[in-house]
Amino acid sequence: MALRFEVLGRFNRARAAQLTLPHFACQTPLFMPVGTQGTIKGLTTDQLEEIGCQIILGNTYHLALRPTSELIDELGGLHKFMNWPRALLTDSGGFQMVSLLHLADITEKGVTFQSPVDGKPMLLTPEESIQIQNRIGADIIMALDDVVRTTITGPRIEEAMYRTLRWVDRCIAAHKRPHEQNLFGIVQGGLDPVLRDICVRGLVDRNLPGYAIGGLAGGEDKDSFWRVVAQCTAALPEDKPRYVMGVGYPLDIVVCSALGADMYDCVYPTRTARFGTALVPEGVLKLKHNAMVNDTRPIDPTCACMVCKNYTRAYIHCLVTKDAMGSQLLSYHNLYYMLQLSRNLHSSIVEGRFPECYIIPDSNLCASRNSNVVRFLWQFPKGDVPEWVCNAMDVAGIDISSCCSS
Repeated sequence: MALRFEVLGRFNRARAAQLTLPHFACQTPLFMPVGTQGTIKGLTTDQLEEIGCQIILGNTYHLALRPTSELIDELGGLHKFMNWPRALLTDSGGFQMVSLLHLADITEKGVTFQSPVDGKPMLLTPEESIQIQNRIGADIIMALDDVVRTTITGPRIEEAMYRTLRWVDRCIAAHKRPHEQNLFGIVQGGLDPVLRDICVRGLVDRNLPGYAIGGLAGGEDKDSFWRVVAQCTAALPEDKPRYVMGVGYPLDIVVCSALGADMYDCVYPTRTARFGTALVPEGVLKLKHNAMVNDTRPIDPTCACMVCKNYTRAYIHCLVTKDAMGSQLLSYHNLYYMLQLSRNLHSSIVEGRFPECYIIPDSNLCASRNSNVVRFLWQFPKGDVPEWVCNAMDVAGIDISSCCSS
């Protein structure tokens, strides 16, 4: 295996670890920005290094269409192509079964897509997905899975789960660079705990370098969401990284980390930035609102990022309504916020301060709010913490009953 995973600290189910990959030694829990075609919109790779980004996620389907994996390989791999010295992860293309379903036909052989570029059919098999990812050269590559929305019920869920297990065997056989790239399997099974358990056990039997929990963040209710995460993290190996795919809301990351997950990715921080919204400890701040016109404060007075040090809400308000620079500045801030969240989660678990720093809003055991440590129950000053958060934290062994409505 081309990785080393060392747990450095725990708090009940939460853990902080060092994940050493061919291109970078990462600290977990960690958030991965999504760079679909080898770029994070509006930010340079130097800026991403500056704010502490450890891994960027690229999309196999889109990179295979343009510029093509053959060209990327010819030019030295995606790291060199995009001038990124740290770690990369590529997804398998499976998510496009959901997002581009109107263009896709799924069979045992693979997935046939209608190319959005030229309209021609494109067959993505497990073997082809791995061959593309071998050429791209990411540190972590994902097995092609049969992805079904969690809001779908019936026999299709079971069919997709068993197909995912059959496909992972084809991916393992096709993988030609196991000493340079780490193949992760993806747990499927919808919201059915029996199917999830079968899939977890099947993947663990294959002794992969790491495991992802897939098929979530697709419209299911939050109570179902956290229960799937809790079930899977409890059953997956202690000595392997656990990656919850498509999760990017800060509160979700804190809850999933409490339940024992390690890695996350989502377009949310940069996508919401393009709509003029900033992430702040209290939740979100909408910079397009007229209340920002004369506001000379930074986005977040407790944030140490370049944007908060140098620009006012009023200035960014002016930009987000008229100029692309506004979304670039907000993308920078939002990613800094998410990466700082990752760093603080890691250090608080290692130092045994996790619940005080991230959960309990009135504790004096943690550094002050001005230290840029985020305590997420500040988002609920009236004590109206969502029931799903209370239930999830109870399973994680963290008592927040005093903050939850009876």
